[in-house]
Amino acid sequence: MAFHEIRFPANLSFGSVGGPERRTEIVTLANGFEERNTPWAHSRRHYDAGVGLRSLDDVERLLAFFEARQGQLHGFRWKDWADYKSCPASKEIHYEDQIIGTGDGETRSFQLSKSYVSGGVSYTRPITKPVLGTVKVGVQGDHQAEAVHWDVDLGSGIVTFYDAPAEGTRISAGFEFDVPVRFDTDRIQVSVASFQAGDLPQVPVVEVRI
Repeated sequence: MAFHEIRFPANLSFGSVGGPERRTEIVTLANGFEERNTPWAHSRRHYDAGVGLRSLDDVERLLAFFEARQGQLHGFRWKDWADYKSCPASKEIHYEDQIIGTGDGETRSFQLSKSYVSGGVSYTRPITKPVLGTVKVGVQGDHQAEAVHWDVDLGSGIVTFYDAPAEGTRISAGFEFDVPVRFDTDRIQVSVASFQAGDLPQVPVVEVRI
């Protein structure tokens, strides 16, 4: 499967329904206790792109995007309006939003990531599709300039420094990001009459591993 570095129209994804999915395997023992395990290290997100459609022009744009991706064949970027920043949605991105690594004097490349913390437990999510022009990086609390101290691969979310950060230094970053997805169907059914009456087509979208 190829991945097209193009974002699904953000105004169409606004208002869509979706979010993360986890896979948990539960075995109930003879004594009534449970054993729970998961084969997934990371969650997988699902969305319905049809909910954001508001006019027949929107339907036409959706169909053009769907045909260009050849249904499920090619992946693309998706803006999750509920979770698209390294910081809370109400705040501005800052280069100290997320800790992405610690310098050792040799390593020059660091994966962008976002941590989710609740009740003293945290989950770190790799960020593989940062948005152009939004990435900010810091080392030990000092801002580092892009194209002077580092570059970022927008297709993988890997930040590479020109010179390896010193041992023990804190590497931080702030950014906006997209979710890598594909359509989860090879068919879109649209009824013009029913659409005008408020019956929107279902267009499932699912996250892909990069």
